[in-house]
Amino acid sequence: MAFKFEVTDKSKETGARLGRIHTSHGCIETPAFIPVGTQATVKSLTPEELCGLGVQIILANTYHLYLRPGHDVIGKLGGLHRFMHWDGPILTDSGGFQVFSLSKLRKISDRGVTFQSHIDGSKHLLTPEKVIEIQETLGSDIMMCLDECTPYPATRTESQRSLELSIDWARRCRESRSQEGSALFGIVQGGMYEDLRAYGVEALTSIGFDGYALGGLSVGEPKAAMLDVAAFTLPLLPSRLPRYVMGVGAPEDLVELVSLGTDMFDCVIPTRNARNGQLFVSTGALNICNAQYRDDELPVEAGCPCYTCRHYSRAYLRHLFMAKELLAHRLNTVHNIYYFMSLMREMREAIRRGRFGRFKKNFYALRS
Repeated sequence: MAFKFEVTDKSKETGARLGRIHTSHGCIETPAFIPVGTQATVKSLTPEELCGLGVQIILANTYHLYLRPGHDVIGKLGGLHRFMHWDGPILTDSGGFQVFSLSKLRKISDRGVTFQSHIDGSKHLLTPEKVIEIQETLGSDIMMCLDECTPYPATRTESQRSLELSIDWARRCRESRSQEGSALFGIVQGGMYEDLRAYGVEALTSIGFDGYALGGLSVGEPKAAMLDVAAFTLPLLPSRLPRYVMGVGAPEDLVELVSLGTDMFDCVIPTRNARNGQLFVSTGALNICNAQYRDDELPVEAGCPCYTCRHYSRAYLRHLFMAKELLAHRLNTVHNIYYFMSLMREMREAIRRGRFGRFKKNFYALRS
């Protein structure tokens, strides 16, 4: 099935909306959270476990899979879905954020990004054309354009230069696309400057993409600034296409951005924080390493039906974490992924029932 997006309902109180993304590997109910499986795995969990937790789509990373094992290897083995035994949709990030985070190992030019591998020091050139070639070889359902992630803080001149480069790369990505079965999303940059964000939206929509993402957020800016940029930019994007805010994943941020009309998110927070002993609950979060849980027989969250909460106490989870047992990573991740999937499911149901405003009020009341 060709890529298609439809809006199925809207909140009368906020900008929140329900939607459905159709791909050749299945349907995604939106708003949706995408767990990050950078190297073709959501750390510590199997695809069957992810399905059981309600995960609809996962993210893999072009940069990392290009370096190891190589997109050519994955292509020869039948593509990324077969390689990692995941039958659902896959979104592949272009590697732009990795270019941003590995600033000491790369050099940016109009042509693309020359970088040194963080694995073996070898030199590589990623161009917009190469990024599309890699993602098409992987068999992605949703591909992302190569962009330069604007850092924070950045001057207006720096932000504009970065934006112009990202627009040029987006045009080249669009022109080099050879397969129509998968979608290609453009990424709006522009830093914290509203006029640059507006210019970015105008330029990208004139090129024409299957969806649009906000990039350059959650890169160190104050949360209020992030929300201000999103509140300004999201309404400028075509309402008939999916809107994706990249790299944002704190639960309260998801609630705020859904209320502004965001359809998709991805973030490492649920998995990374699980490995660091932070577990998400309706009242906020708890750090399982705290001494108060040493003999606590309660589950992580009372009433939570996830496998971890049904079978294990906080005391046991703390013991595993303090003993550095690998099972701690698995059980913590199971709970956190379930929490995020449940949060998104509750928001979708609240929009469907016309009660998103009430949901949002109750969400914050539990945290007060």
